[in-house]
Amino acid sequence: MAEPMQLNGCNGIKAEDLSKWNFRPSEAVKGCSHDMVGIRGVLDYVMSHLNPIGKSKIPLGHGDPSGFDCFRTSIVAEDALVEAIRSGKYNGYPPAVGLPQSRRVVADYLSHGMPFKLSEDDVFLTCGCSQAIDVVLSVLAREGANILLPRPGFPAYEALMAYKGIEARHYDLVPERGWEINLDQLHAIADSNTVAMVIINPSNPCGTIFTHDHLTKVAETAKRLGLLIISDEVYAHIVFGEKPFIPMGFFASTVPVLTLGSISKKWMVPGWRIGWIATCDPDGILRKSQITEGIKKLMNIVVDPATIAQAAIPQIIEKTPKDFFQQTLQLLGHAADICYDRIQKLDVLYCPAKPEGSMFVMVKINISGLVDIRDDIEFSAMLAKEESVIVLPGSPLGLKYWIRVTFAISPSVLEEGFDRIAAFCMRHAKNT
Repeated sequence: MAEPMQLNGCNGIKAEDLSKWNFRPSEAVKGCSHDMVGIRGVLDYVMSHLNPIGKSKIPLGHGDPSGFDCFRTSIVAEDALVEAIRSGKYNGYPPAVGLPQSRRVVADYLSHGMPFKLSEDDVFLTCGCSQAIDVVLSVLAREGANILLPRPGFPAYEALMAYKGIEARHYDLVPERGWEINLDQLHAIADSNTVAMVIINPSNPCGTIFTHDHLTKVAETAKRLGLLIISDEVYAHIVFGEKPFIPMGFFASTVPVLTLGSISKKWMVPGWRIGWIATCDPDGILRKSQITEGIKKLMNIVVDPATIAQAAIPQIIEKTPKDFFQQTLQLLGHAADICYDRIQKLDVLYCPAKPEGSMFVMVKINISGLVDIRDDIEFSAMLAKEESVIVLPGSPLGLKYWIRVTFAISPSVLEEGFDRIAAFCMRHAKNT
C-alpha cells in the first residue's frame, strides 16, 4: 500500500494555493481574539492553563450546577421527560412557535403576580435562553441600530450583536449602589437609533436583585427614550436575600417588554435546552410595530427545541413540589454566605455586596497588592495553573481587574476552592 501523501502548510494546504478558493471566514468571526467568544470561550482559555498532573479541578466559573448531586433536578422533571418519550406522541416536529399546551403553561407561569394575563400567543418556545437572545437580536437588527447593554453583563449579547451588525453601547451597573443601573447614563448614550436596552435580573454576573422602585424608574426612562426592554430573566425566582424578584413585565403598561427565560436554572437542567420569549405588551405596541410578527417569521426558519422536552413542560412547571425550590434556595443562600464571608477575609479581594440571587458574585482584585499578576486574565490563568480553581475573568464581562465567582456548587467543594484561593493570594501577595 502506498504511503499517504504528506501535504505542507496550514492544515496541509500551501498558503499560495488558497488564492484559487473563494471562501473565507467573515470579518466578524476573524476579529474574535483567541476564541474568547462568550463565557465558554473565556473558560476554555482559562482551563487551557490547568496543570494536567495538578490538583482536582474546582469549577467556580461556570453557570451549570447540575453536575453536583445536591443540585440534581426534581424527580418530577425527570419523570415528565421519560413519560413524554414513552408516550410515543412526540417524535415528530413541533409547531414552529412551540407546542400549544406548553406555551399555555408558560404563559400562566409568567403571569403570576402580573397586572395582566399573558396568553399562549404571547409565548414562543426556544432552544434555551441563548436562542431567545439570538432571535430577539435578529429581529431588532435593522441598519444602524444600537442596543444598550449592562456593564458588567453577559458577553453573548455583544458577540451576537457584532455578527448582526448591531452597535453595542454600555451603561454601568454601580457597585457602590448595589449594582443598580446608572439611569442618568442612559440619556447620555441613547439616540434615535437606539432600539432597546437589555436588563438582566436577577443579575448575572453580580448576584443582585433590582427593587420595584428601581425597575419603575428603568421603565419610565426607557419610555422617555422610546426603547423596548429586553428583560433577561433566566434566573427568575432564584432569590435568597430580602428583596423579592419582580418581573419586568409588571411594568409593560409603561414600556413594552420582551421577557427571556428558561427552565435551565430554576430546575437545574441547562442541558435540556428549553427557553422562551414572552411579549409583554398589553397596549399592543410590539404587535403594531411588527416586532411580534418578526419573531413569528424568524421562528419558522430556526431550529426548534426537542419536541419531547417541550411536551414535558406542563408537568415540570405545574407539578414540581415547592420543597424542591425551597431546598435549592436554602443551599444557594448558604453557599452565597460562604462565598461572601471567605472573600471578606482576603485582603486582595473585595466584594461590594453579598449576593441576593442568581448563582454569581463579582469580586474586585487589588492588583497592586499582588506580584507577578497584571490583570484579571492573568489572575484567572495562574489560579487555574497553580490551584486548579477556575474563575471567570471580569474583562470579557466589561470590568477589568474583577472576576466572577460561581457559588452554585457543593458547599464542601466551595470551601476547598476558597482554601486554595487563599493560598494562591498569600503566595502572590506583596511583602509589606
